Amino acid sequence: MRSISVTFLLLIFFLTIGCSNDSDNNENELPVPTGMYFPPLEGDIWETVTPGQLEWNTNNEQELYDYLESTDTKGFIILKNGRIVVEKYFNSHNQNANWTWFSAAKSLTATFVGIAQDEGIININNKTSDYLGPNWSQLTPEKQDLITVNHHLTMTTGLTPHLGDFAPWVCRLPICLEYTSDAGTSWAYHQGAFMLLQDMVTQSSGISFQEYCKTRVADKIGMNGSWTNSLGLNIYNSSTRSMARFGLLMHNKGVWNGSTIVSESYFNEMTNTSQDINKSYGYLWWLNGKENVVGTTSTEALPGPLVPNAPNDMIAALGANDQKIYVVPSKELVVIRCGETAGEMQLGPSSFDNELWGKINAVIN
Repeated sequence: MRSISVTFLLLIFFLTIGCSNDSDNNENELPVPTGMYFPPLEGDIWETVTPGQLEWNTNNEQELYDYLESTDTKGFIILKNGRIVVEKYFNSHNQNANWTWFSAAKSLTATFVGIAQDEGIININNKTSDYLGPNWSQLTPEKQDLITVNHHLTMTTGLTPHLGDFAPWVCRLPICLEYTSDAGTSWAYHQGAFMLLQDMVTQSSGISFQEYCKTRVADKIGMNGSWTNSLGLNIYNSSTRSMARFGLLMHNKGVWNGSTIVSESYFNEMTNTSQDINKSYGYLWWLNGKENVVGTTSTEALPGPLVPNAPNDMIAALGANDQKIYVVPSKELVVIRCGETAGEMQLGPSSFDNELWGKINAVIN
């Protein structure tokens, strides 16, 4: 009987050891959640999935985080099918703190224009003067009537860009809007021409751009942001999670948890090449995997793609000081980065995009 008891105890011991070793790998063995997830509109609840569950290369995680912190990142999030895989805050930032999107808000504005078109209050193929009146620029009536809402969305108004001259570049008063070329024949990043889109939405809807944003998008997807005026620009500010919510809306082609926010037809136009001059540009969205790209401080087209290290199907909302909303359908990912500049004072794409994607690839591949 004694030998049986010893054998029994040894069996229990080895089974216990085996269970203990298995528990070390539980993270990898837990089933990966399937299907798209949308967080509740209110509160902090947000489903997660771990890098280990996704079988990512966790050995390279710390190198990514060290790189983010060293490049003055504030907030960083990776979503997989809507669930948080990575959420990190650095340099005194936190989950509830707001940060400015800078020009990443251009992509948000393009979405509102699409909603206004869906509502029938704007047609992007109509003349700008249909919404702003006959004297919105210095151009002759003949040249001004060539410019449509679409040209503002695609940066092809032909208005003098004033690159490198901040005051007239951001000015949207008629005195600042001068003729360089016929609409549709040149591409130039123009802040003043872009901001006129917000004026068109305000004029057409009869409510402030702030209110239009809140009621048409923010309230419907749980964003906590607001617009503020700085240096003559309307700038959007929000938490990192709110940036992720907008990215998730775009990942689902304008649909939030079964509710259509912006039509799929407009979404598809917005996130595909909008003209032949800068193939890496849609409607105020940057597009990867294209054959050429024109940057924000030049009118010269350079060989593409926009971000060689990133997946070719990536679309991106990019803002000054390296604000990033990356949407990658093929990887089912949304990636957010906000913070101070990583080194280059670029308004849109920068070398940081490529370096960051090199670090991300080392983890997700």
